[in-house]
Amino acid sequence: MASPARAEGHRAGQTIGPETDENALADLARELADASRTGPPVRHLSERFPGLTLQDAYRIQWINVAERLAAGSCIAGHKIGLTSAAMQHQMGIDEPDSGVVLNGMVAASGTQLRADGFRNPRIETEFAFRLGRDLAGPCDLRTVRCAVADVFLAFEVLDTVFADWNITLVDSVADNAACAGVITGNPVPFDPDWDAAAEQIRVEADGVSVAAGQGRDILGDPLKALVWLTQRLPVLGTTLRAGDIVLAGSVHASLPLTPGTHFRATSTRLPSVHVQAV
Repeated sequence: MASPARAEGHRAGQTIGPETDENALADLARELADASRTGPPVRHLSERFPGLTLQDAYRIQWINVAERLAAGSCIAGHKIGLTSAAMQHQMGIDEPDSGVVLNGMVAASGTQLRADGFRNPRIETEFAFRLGRDLAGPCDLRTVRCAVADVFLAFEVLDTVFADWNITLVDSVADNAACAGVITGNPVPFDPDWDAAAEQIRVEADGVSVAAGQGRDILGDPLKALVWLTQRLPVLGTTLRAGDIVLAGSVHASLPLTPGTHFRATSTRLPSVHVQAV
């Protein structure tokens, strides 16, 4: 996606809404980017700018993605969020969202994760897929199944530049759908006939069961989340590419990521994934 124009300054009294220009959105993108590095928490955009649209929020997200790509990052894939009833209920949001996974955000199972490197981190367990071919536009379920090369369990680390998690869909999207990191399990070749909806997941923290779910908790079938993404991304000016990893969304409500905790997730057929918060 081409890099949007960079703002030189936010005009006093400027209105945020459907006709908002790139300068105003670039100012908001810079505010979120600065907060993610060193700044104080940001007050919810949805409170400050009631006219901010979902389209505006995705534009803010992609302005910051473009800045990071220009600085040398590469797109590793995408995350889809809020695909389960548990997460929609927890966040008070009733539709999915998406964010971008950059190469520097990905680590392998078994890694030690510094919790103090985040503001207010949480963790969730997801099915993740690696594509073996491009998906150039809106696709049906059969086409998506044929494009997947590998499947694996993953943890997504969530974090936000906002002061708390009482955020709207617009806030979430502008903040890259709260995606701050991905821990990947060992991949296995994807069988197009595999019943992902029936796959059971169990999550432990320090050996104690803390969450569970199954594939059908994600839109009835986690692969339907990829179908949704193939419809969303062209609107943003991009598509899924061979080699991309895609996180389909959590099967359970997110959990606090506290220092000293060891998380481990297992499923019916997929290799386990684990991470140690330090």
